[in-house]
Amino acid sequence: MSADTDDPVGRPRPGPVGVEKPVHERLGLTPPSAVTLAALNRARAAAEARGLRPGAPLRRRPAEVQLSSAARDGRDPALVGDALARLSTERGWSAELSVGGVVGRWREVVGDHVADHCTPETFDDGLLVVRTDSTAWATQVRLLVPQLLQRLAVELGPDVVRDVKVLGPSGTHWGHGQRRVAGRGPRDTYG
Repeated sequence: MSADTDDPVGRPRPGPVGVEKPVHERLGLTPPSAVTLAALNRARAAAEARGLRPGAPLRRRPAEVQLSSAARDGRDPALVGDALARLSTERGWSAELSVGGVVGRWREVVGDHVADHCTPETFDDGLLVVRTDSTAWATQVRLLVPQLLQRLAVELGPDVVRDVKVLGPSGTHWGHGQRRVAGRGPRDTYG
């Protein structure tokens, strides 16, 4: 047995109450109040670095100023045409919408004689696909592509339609049923 212990297990002798030092002093550690204060200071510094003001009273936003005048401001209702024009510009739909307008006015753009024999089918990434009702008209419209591109540039603006692809008529499909024999099919041009 040592001088500091009473029993063989090795428990320390109880001393007078209140005389024993706290654990942090016996181990040489920083006191809990100093640790807490340091953590609080670090949190405040991080908040200030983000632009926050910890500990400051909350600032209330002033009530919205009521404007009542005949002048236009941001609260006025917008015209539908202006709102749709802004939406189409923001979404990048301007070229597609302008081409759609030309497709709707196809007869006015290309003329009655050409419009009787060809119709626009698709527009994608600057390529306008036109289908004709006969192979002879497909050849004729292919020869007219430079003039058609000039006319579309006047109507839509430059570089909206960069190329025109002319397709001939689509023939009848002769494959019926589940089983078919590959071959040349009917030998007629349908046009």
